[in-house]
Amino acid sequence: MMKNSRTNFPNLLIISVLIALFSFSNSSNLLASSDSGDEQKEEGATDFIMHHIADDYQWHIVTLGHTHVTIPLPMIIYDHGELKFFMSSDFYDEHHEPIAHEGYMISHGKLVRAEGGHGAADSHGESDGHGSDDDHGAAADDHSEAKSDFLNLSITKNVASLLLSAVLMIVVFTSVAKRYKNGVAAPKGLQSFFEPIIVFIRDDIAKVNIGADKYQRFMPYLLTLFFFILFNNLLGLTPGAANLTGNIAVTLCLALFTFFITQFNGRKAYWMHILWTPGVPLPLRPIILVVEVIGIFTKPISLTLRLFASITAGHIVVLSIIGLGFILNSLALGVVGTLFSAIITVIEILVAMIQAYVFTLFSSMYIGQAVDDGHH
Repeated sequence: MMKNSRTNFPNLLIISVLIALFSFSNSSNLLASSDSGDEQKEEGATDFIMHHIADDYQWHIVTLGHTHVTIPLPMIIYDHGELKFFMSSDFYDEHHEPIAHEGYMISHGKLVRAEGGHGAADSHGESDGHGSDDDHGAAADDHSEAKSDFLNLSITKNVASLLLSAVLMIVVFTSVAKRYKNGVAAPKGLQSFFEPIIVFIRDDIAKVNIGADKYQRFMPYLLTLFFFILFNNLLGLTPGAANLTGNIAVTLCLALFTFFITQFNGRKAYWMHILWTPGVPLPLRPIILVVEVIGIFTKPISLTLRLFASITAGHIVVLSIIGLGFILNSLALGVVGTLFSAIITVIEILVAMIQAYVFTLFSSMYIGQAVDDGHH
């Protein structure tokens, strides 16, 4: 018992430090967002929360006073046969306000062409800093034109986070795999942490839902899916991190992978069940056909929305609780809110694991239904 306590102490210390940094980072960012005036506190906190969960062209870490600590990211534009490279810092001035650069500018989180974008430029420069309705309309028009004008291949915050998590996974699992090359050995270090999880996915998810004779084909996909979601869910809880699995485009791509794997591996019994369900009276079969076809497409939609909504809602709840202290200008409420947000952050760690498990579980169930030979 004493040995376990000593072993767990460093882990608890690391988790406590991360939660403290997470709370401090969000508190300082919210303070900077809401110190412009009483009438703008609520709007500033709301803008910060929406900015935190959205994608961006630069990686904002923390705001200390009026100093923004950010990492500039590469901007890659393919415009009329010419490939252009910039850094996102080129599109902001010393006051962190958007400026035009080489004919382009960032307006409302979108990269647009600066020519003819007077409304977009004025909305952040000469006007009140938020733009009028006309400014928003002009910016929207500019953005719609930009879609057909040039191809934006920039490395955004979410893309950088995805690459970072991919490198992290390669490093971790390459390290774990090295020990198995020398033969079966007692689990040690990272291996002892990940081996029970891998065995659990194999025995309690893949074998149960896909079958003991077919599960091996899909193990690489299921393991990649589980650890990709888990790593990014946990990385999203670290201070200044990106909200990758809270981006609906990312969750949609993951759901589409499961969708295409399911359909391409569908056996005769699977398609017969959908197209001409056995055991159903003939007059009802066309109705069942419509229901089954709709069911094919609702499965990836449910996978997409479940992960996206869970992660995004968790971030919004934590940041909203911290922001209440600044909006209501109450020190006591701020302290209580920060402590409460730390508790919710711990719950979010569980949610991160549960969502990775649920996504993998449902994916294995859909694949298992498709590869089943049928025993009607």
